[in-house]
Amino acid sequence: MKFFRQIFLAIKYFWLPIILTSATALTLTACNPANFKSAAAQMPQLVSAILSDPKTFNYPLSQESPNVFPLIYEGLTSENPITGKIEPSLAESWEISDDKLRFVFTLRKELKWSDGEPLTADDVIFTFNQIYLNEAIPADARDVLRIGESRALPKVRKIDTQRIEFTTPEPFAPFLGTLGLPILPAHTLEPFIKTKDQEGKPIFLSKWGVDTPPDQIIVNGPYKLERYDTSQRVVFRRNPYYWRKGPKGEPQPYIERIVWQIVESTDTSLLQFRSGGLDTVGVSPDYFSLLKVQEDQGNFKIFNGGPATGTTFILFNLNKGKRDGKPLVDPVKSRWFNTVEFRQAVAYAIDRQTMINNTFRGLGKPQNSPISVQSPYYLSPEEGLKVYNYNIEKAKELLLKAGFKYNNNQLIDAQGNRVRFSLLTNAGNKIREAIGSQIKQDLSKIGIQVDFTPLAWNTYTNKLSNSLDWEVSMLGLTGGLEPNDGANVWSPEGGLHMFNQKPQAGQKPVQGWEVAPWEAEIARLYIQGARELDPAKRKEIYAETQKITQENLPFIYLVNALSMSAVRNRFEGIQYSALGGAFWNIHEIKITN
Repeated sequence: MKFFRQIFLAIKYFWLPIILTSATALTLTACNPANFKSAAAQMPQLVSAILSDPKTFNYPLSQESPNVFPLIYEGLTSENPITGKIEPSLAESWEISDDKLRFVFTLRKELKWSDGEPLTADDVIFTFNQIYLNEAIPADARDVLRIGESRALPKVRKIDTQRIEFTTPEPFAPFLGTLGLPILPAHTLEPFIKTKDQEGKPIFLSKWGVDTPPDQIIVNGPYKLERYDTSQRVVFRRNPYYWRKGPKGEPQPYIERIVWQIVESTDTSLLQFRSGGLDTVGVSPDYFSLLKVQEDQGNFKIFNGGPATGTTFILFNLNKGKRDGKPLVDPVKSRWFNTVEFRQAVAYAIDRQTMINNTFRGLGKPQNSPISVQSPYYLSPEEGLKVYNYNIEKAKELLLKAGFKYNNNQLIDAQGNRVRFSLLTNAGNKIREAIGSQIKQDLSKIGIQVDFTPLAWNTYTNKLSNSLDWEVSMLGLTGGLEPNDGANVWSPEGGLHMFNQKPQAGQKPVQGWEVAPWEAEIARLYIQGARELDPAKRKEIYAETQKITQENLPFIYLVNALSMSAVRNRFEGIQYSALGGAFWNIHEIKITN
């Protein structure tokens, strides 16, 4: 999976592994703003905003959200965020064998890439065998395609130009959903896989970065990249070869252009929306009251999808490894972080209800699970999930039990070291910055000094996933209905096992990396849950994983905000949901005036 989808504009829902998110909003302009607006007035368009520049145009290498890929790519299947059902996408149909081990997909006829070349079974075979299943490519998608204890991968073969066969080594309940992974163009990317650099790595790893001319990015989704102006905007243009047609056979999508304005903060997005510069904006709790009274005057509607499907949490760096002989985490602090009573004490010391009342303006609920509340596999506190309600005395009791002491109200460890650590998050997100400030204040009440430091998004994610140079962090992850979408978070080998990250392909090695027994048990249960086809038995398995995560707290979950977006009334066909946002069905949305 990848980083969190709370406030940014969700467009065109297809399956993704869990991803990191900066929790932003979505808009449009050009090099000459006056000329751009004049030209823009001539065509149907959607304008929104994001907080930071895209990091890559190469899907398998992406770990962040928002990203461009839901607009420009599709897979064989897709998940309907309203019904939760798996639906045909590039594949028009599929057949499943009686033993649930063989899947045959039939592609739609006359599919084409954005350059007019035909999209065939060869592209599907290339995408899976040479990219997602290729160990030389550090793709998070591979984590959710691994099956069973052996972590075997499915076998993929071409039957003919329209049909592809997937074979799994054992029944795998999430399989249809995982085939929402984007299909990529063999005719442009295959040479990059076969050609190696001086280190023997595929040059694919350095291709389709954000410096690539947009017209070289070949896509199959409703939109293609038209331009990218660093720190200013990303512009998408309707893909003339997109396969979907309207009820009268007319080409879709109906909206000609989409523009993402790159802004420095959610406050700026709000100002631009209120002044008419944006067509949509994510509604965070601190903006809700202000915007609600302006709905009629501003000609927009606030959509409320209920609890958001993502998560927000803090996590400690539990990695005990060394890089080039130097510990990734100060050994003194590593001992604190790897003490479960310490993590539990921090959880009890965070006043989430005050966070809800103040930062979230009452528009949120305490969060206690990595699985979205909309999922049939979610375990509620009423069903036995452990919660950490605010309790300073309980927090102090746990710290004393773990050998910590107090000296003039300052917490020190058994060796006399003052307990102090840095807490990082991404800059520009007011909600997260407010949460971080409160956590700093809350933990001071149990004698812990927190140095709260918001960082630029790319700097921050580089620390989390590459340098591994951090102590405590706050961020979020996208959510969905299928627990196995989080396999790359809960597998110790996974690309988003952030609290104890193993270096990924191409990164510098870490010596002395080790996996705790509870980590291994969660991974084992995720494998078992994916194997089980009975929904009731699957729920029992994932219930156990949630109990383990709440006991050991690799992530200390905070607050689940409501999923809300404001959209101009001129957009017709909005089917809002917390899972898909306002524009998951972008292909059929029209502009009425």
